[in-house]
Amino acid sequence: MASISRILPGDSPALRKQRGAFFTPFEIADFTAGWAVAGRPDAKVLDPTSGEGVFLLAAAQHLARAGAAPEDMRDQLYGVDIHADSLQETQGLLREVDSEATLIDNDFFSLPTPAQLGSPVPWVDAVIGNPPYVRYQEHRGEARRRSLAAAFAQKVRLSGLASSWAALLVHACAFLKPEGRVAMVLPAELLTVGYAEPIRRWLGERFAAVHLVLFEELQFADAEEQVVVLVARGSGGCSALALHQLRDASELATQHLFDSEPVALGRPEDKWTDLLLPMQRRSLFRRITDRSFTRLDSYGTPELGTVTGSNAFFTLNEATRAEYGLGRNHLQRIVPPGARHVPGTRFTEGHWQQLRADGQRVWMLHPAADTRRRDGLARYLNEGEERLVHEAYKCTIREPWWRPPAVRSPDLMFTYMSHVTPRLVANETDATIVNSLHGITLGPDAPDITRDALPIVALNSVTMLGAELFGRSYGGGILKMEPREAASLPVPSPDALVEAWTRLEPHWSRLDELVRHGCWETALAHIDRALLIETLELSAAEVASMRAAATRLRARRTRTAAADAT
Repeated sequence: MASISRILPGDSPALRKQRGAFFTPFEIADFTAGWAVAGRPDAKVLDPTSGEGVFLLAAAQHLARAGAAPEDMRDQLYGVDIHADSLQETQGLLREVDSEATLIDNDFFSLPTPAQLGSPVPWVDAVIGNPPYVRYQEHRGEARRRSLAAAFAQKVRLSGLASSWAALLVHACAFLKPEGRVAMVLPAELLTVGYAEPIRRWLGERFAAVHLVLFEELQFADAEEQVVVLVARGSGGCSALALHQLRDASELATQHLFDSEPVALGRPEDKWTDLLLPMQRRSLFRRITDRSFTRLDSYGTPELGTVTGSNAFFTLNEATRAEYGLGRNHLQRIVPPGARHVPGTRFTEGHWQQLRADGQRVWMLHPAADTRRRDGLARYLNEGEERLVHEAYKCTIREPWWRPPAVRSPDLMFTYMSHVTPRLVANETDATIVNSLHGITLGPDAPDITRDALPIVALNSVTMLGAELFGRSYGGGILKMEPREAASLPVPSPDALVEAWTRLEPHWSRLDELVRHGCWETALAHIDRALLIETLELSAAEVASMRAAATRLRARRTRTAAADAT
């Protein structure tokens, strides 16, 4: 199968990445094609973005085993792609196995469906493939407009943040017979991201059965994204789905995947990440959080830090400030960009002064509203214009471009990108933040001890598990929580917070030091005992179950061997 994974003339890894195209392992293509064809010699199969042809090749082989005649396959196999060289390669691969397909050189979103006049593709029994994964930043203009319109034609309204795969999945299923099958490789963010909520809702409403296959290991050598294989069939809707976790694609052929029990779906707006938990742990998590936890936004709404348009220009260290003679009327004190500057659970005036002495970017350019461009400020702004900073998007939509809208100094800071778990940090200064952190201003109903207590008490196994369930995984194993996701993070309720803090406050400095130096397990054990066992009266076994669940999901996210420990 070596010819499947070679770079074609005129193509390159960079161009493939720009199109969101990655070579699919043949084990995955063979599995999805076999399930989709289901032993029917007359099955019609569509790959809406056929790429290098691996899915159509696998489908041709399964059709041949089922008894399909080679001369009939041109009317059974359909592939679409915007890359003509890939279509030629696909045709060559199919001829090697004495088969052909109808290949269409076009943007799939431009094709009318069989329900419309002029469709070059008939109703099909199966849709298979690996849609291009193009994030919304690159998926724009006319291509985005067509994709959103195609999805909306199927009554699925996608947001402007949706990546290309979401609309393609919906449009492709518009070619599917009511009782047909779909088997596609999708980004694992299907389970977690907010923009995929309409897709999760639609899958539950469109298909009679939905299965998801996830892998512990990365399956694409040239991409860092985790994937999920979606297999769904029938019509009329379902209230449950089945989730399968495998080590890698080599296990697909040996597993009886569709013998497992389905899992009841939650609310359509919920993420599906909790389906990764065994039922007993999932039920325990829900029972604990329903009884003794609340959402983070019940204390205060997480908000983005200041979006400057260019942190490299708008954030300055002390040496740069002095060089240009910029005074306090030109500047705002900030926590330097990057969560590494707040490694503990509190940020004090002493910490800020140390960062200033260390040459970190503790100032943000924020001239007073009536400031004129003159003297050192004029020199600094002129240099910014020479570097084209003023042409950055965020700079072009404000007047003047050189005065970013500083957010207020928050009571708490939230490290929304992390390897281990998000942290809350008490802000004991008047410094504000840029968009490497979220900020939280506490509401009037929050207990007086919240700023000091919550950063410590929230470092418990239940909240850590909630972060894994409600956050999203990015390349390299990073866990990210946007403001909306951070808002839903389960943290101890006020009553539990106050009681647990009476036990933890005498150890505050020691716990802060442990967190600051990365001694998570020691701190976690102490906090779990004070909050979960002594305050909430959970059993040691229940606490161990929550900790093991959080550890397993974190290990899966970071793809370490610890994933097999539980």
